[in-house]
Amino acid sequence: MKIGLFIPCYVNALYPDVGVQTYKLLDYLGLDVEYPQDQTCCGQPMANAGFEDGALPLAQKFDELFEKYDYVVAPSASCASFIKFNNPAIMEKHGHTCQSAGKTYDVCEFLHDIIKPKTLPGKFPHKVSLHNSCHGVRELKLSSASELNIPRYSKIKDLLSLVEGIEIVEPDKVDECCGFGGMFAVEESAMSVCMGQDKLKNHIATGAEYITGADSSCLMHMEGIVKREKMPIQFIHVVQILTAGL
Repeated sequence: MKIGLFIPCYVNALYPDVGVQTYKLLDYLGLDVEYPQDQTCCGQPMANAGFEDGALPLAQKFDELFEKYDYVVAPSASCASFIKFNNPAIMEKHGHTCQSAGKTYDVCEFLHDIIKPKTLPGKFPHKVSLHNSCHGVRELKLSSASELNIPRYSKIKDLLSLVEGIEIVEPDKVDECCGFGGMFAVEESAMSVCMGQDKLKNHIATGAEYITGADSSCLMHMEGIVKREKMPIQFIHVVQILTAGL
């Protein structure tokens, strides 16, 4: 099993430790992992802004760069989701077939569904509130969507439960959007902030020390509000918990 590690732009630029810990975790699990040096943006920001045709060269480069790998793994639910569900349509419109969509996974999805570990190395003796990002819930099915009449599940919660010492809680309105939404946070900033404030009230009400999730973008949005308003809670990506103490 050969793994190509994809590190999204904002993770690389703002949260590089998330990328490093993703590599460390996959390596710890005995997987053959490579980080292609020439990787670029997956094209999500451009396409979400309405410039899908401009995202085509990025989609093609992604396909070519990760062609030789059995799986492509990324510490980002939103980017993995974009590659899975958007790149095929973008490429098909221009007469190309996307080869990478079916083998691209968010790291939590990959661990839970493909690797299925029975133990993980993390030790994190803290109370953590789990944030479910929209792409993760409704496209990658990392957890059950509250509007569906199906049994409740959470793949991220299952993984975190393997970490020694952790206490996992979830907020009211468990899969309500935090207000980030990529371009939405730029074009509708006032509404975005209000949604973030509401979401944070529910997270803080759990009494958690940390908020965690599979998307650094959502965590970044909420952390910005926390820093401005001096709210009493910290942020950490799921992967950083799974490798804590490694």
